[in-house]
Amino acid sequence: MPELPEVETVMRGLQARLEGRTILRAVTRREGLRRPFPPGLAQALSGQKVAGFRRRAKYMLMRLGSGRSVLLHLGMSGRILLSPEDGSPPAPHEHLSLLTDENWRVAFIDPRRFGLVDLVDTAAEDSHELLAGLGPEPLESGFTPAVLAAALAGRQSPVKTVLLDQTVVAGLGNIYVCEALFRARISPRRLAAHVGKAGVARLVAAIRAVLAEAIAAGGSSLRDYVKPSGELGYFQHAWKVYGREGERCERCPGPPACHGIARISQAGRSSFFCARTQK
Repeated sequence: MPELPEVETVMRGLQARLEGRTILRAVTRREGLRRPFPPGLAQALSGQKVAGFRRRAKYMLMRLGSGRSVLLHLGMSGRILLSPEDGSPPAPHEHLSLLTDENWRVAFIDPRRFGLVDLVDTAAEDSHELLAGLGPEPLESGFTPAVLAAALAGRQSPVKTVLLDQTVVAGLGNIYVCEALFRARISPRRLAAHVGKAGVARLVAAIRAVLAEAIAAGGSSLRDYVKPSGELGYFQHAWKVYGREGERCERCPGPPACHGIARISQAGRSSFFCARTQK
């Protein structure tokens, strides 16, 4: 599933092409994705000016001149592609299409149909059932060591699994939690309550850094994810530990001191780390 950097990259691509433009026509080609499309979705979008965009966790919000927002979630295999309208037929699994006044086509493509499209009043975005209760945005000023320390306090679960809880930090997923823990030199097995003040400070800095670098690289292309332009992100080439089981850790001299990057299973997810340098 696309994580915060991938969703931010998609949102920025849409913003650059759509903000200030008018949606001339919207077409839905099925009743919904993982939940039904809101009634009258195509009519609610057609003729509307796009006022702006916002990302919240792994969700995108396209704000309309009508005072409503389109809530978008890519799910497991969803992607949004932008292209000049040339009259070509819809792509396979293209469930929602928008045509703008600049003759650009926006296509929501989702083979597995785990994505989501909904409508919400812009003034009530944060009250939507999928957004209410989310934790702080890790790239905003409200995400501080003190805030994270309070969220970890007393938690007797591994810090890796706690960080994946969207009520603790919004938008983090498996890839970037693994990478941030490596940078912070914290084992994914350490209990959240035992991270300590210095560790929390390193972790906040590491989360911010790895997310910022991933956004600058256009995210990580894994399986279905591409940018709205159709190009691949390339942060996967900068992964230090994720997906690198058995490879040499860049910090270590190799055997016998270190046997490379390890992989363990935590709450049904793979955790990658260096057992020698992450304590």
